[in-house]
Amino acid sequence: MASRASAPRPREQAQGARPPSVERLLGDEASVALVERFGRTALRDAIRDDLAAIRAGGDGVPEAAEILARVGHALARQASPSLRPVFNLTGTVLHTNLGRALLPPEAAAAVSAVMTGASNLEFDLATGERGERDDHVEALICRLTGAEAAIVVNNNAAAVFLVLNALAMRKEVVVSRGELVEIGGSFRVPDVMARAGCRLREVGTTNRTHLRDFDEALGPRTGLVMRVHPSNYEIRGFTAQPREEALGALCRERGVPLALDLGSGSLIDLAAHGLPPEPTVRAALAHADLVTFSGDKLLGGVQCGIVAGRADLLRKVRKSPLKRALRVDKMTYAALEATLRLYLHPERLAERLPTLRLLTRPAEAIDAQARRLAREVARRLAGRAEVAVAACSSQIGSGALPVETLPSACLVLTPPAGEGGRRGGAWPKRMAALLRDLPVPVIGRIADGALHLDLRTLEDEPGLLASLDALAA
Repeated sequence: MASRASAPRPREQAQGARPPSVERLLGDEASVALVERFGRTALRDAIRDDLAAIRAGGDGVPEAAEILARVGHALARQASPSLRPVFNLTGTVLHTNLGRALLPPEAAAAVSAVMTGASNLEFDLATGERGERDDHVEALICRLTGAEAAIVVNNNAAAVFLVLNALAMRKEVVVSRGELVEIGGSFRVPDVMARAGCRLREVGTTNRTHLRDFDEALGPRTGLVMRVHPSNYEIRGFTAQPREEALGALCRERGVPLALDLGSGSLIDLAAHGLPPEPTVRAALAHADLVTFSGDKLLGGVQCGIVAGRADLLRKVRKSPLKRALRVDKMTYAALEATLRLYLHPERLAERLPTLRLLTRPAEAIDAQARRLAREVARRLAGRAEVAVAACSSQIGSGALPVETLPSACLVLTPPAGEGGRRGGAWPKRMAALLRDLPVPVIGRIADGALHLDLRTLEDEPGLLASLDALAA
């Protein structure tokens, strides 16, 4: 595209020339394809905007072809979806900013089946009467966790808020000081309790809380005892917390419900798959009355929050007016049900559930992939970056096992010899920006003055190379 500051072309760019009219540009032969692609109304409005900018700029009048080319680029940018697929090569498997868990194909197919037509979301096909939307997943959740009942809301923060509001509004909620955490987005446990209409009763200290601290705090104003699993932090050293079985026994003796916020919440024993152990929902329900957890973290499904536990408490929670405000749609239920059904075939779970498959990839396989890709990536980045293979560590992410890492391998991008080959400075940020601008953006992490592309989550090698091919253009 020619610059407006270049030497005037034809009479159209002479000093004081008037830009072509909207109708003239709409009648131009080059407009036919734009009308077909974007519509006449959108094209007309874009032309008007561009002509207004030309008049305001005072830098001469471009030719009609240049105006239409610029308008076409602007319309193409507007037509591009804001939410796009990316390659997550950050080394964080469940990356909150990059969409967390990848849905299994079965879940995507289930969503597609119900999203374009009517469904029995709240209709009982057996009786012909109105149904309850949680019925589509409640039996599965109970089967997999041992709970008596379960409900689904839009995320785990909503699940915690709903439980507090429904069971402890205008009452005290007893929590250890060491569990008054803040997670992403400034979600703070004390603030949530206040918004839910509860009064926080702190017990113990930051590093040590004993069973007697809970015992002394329980009284007629107590509505709930709450435990918050340390999913995004860890306190080490001189620490103490009562065992959940002891705290559960105390709460049952005093007639106070015990709620456990697991945060991530696993349905399986991760240690059996060679991963660091994480409390399961079933194990938590052996001592707690209610457990809240996410559907899009270790469970490996769609974004939602699940409350599972005692049927009598869930009936109270279900009756809360907030339940309707926090409910999920048919697509969430479809995806969640399909994901939960994969757990009924545990022998194939590591193969069929993307989250578990990525977490359990052997480091040797990732290293072989890195060495296989290094030459192809280096060829596409020739003159822009040097490419080397290195060992690295991945993390699970999204608050799960915050101090545990998984051995992995990465491609390390450093400045080419023409730029001195020195790491650091602005180069890694420039290269990261270049990769973010690809047709399918590639997101890595900057460390030690270089750009690292962790390959633990890369399953589409041809897609990555095809996206990098765009650099040649």
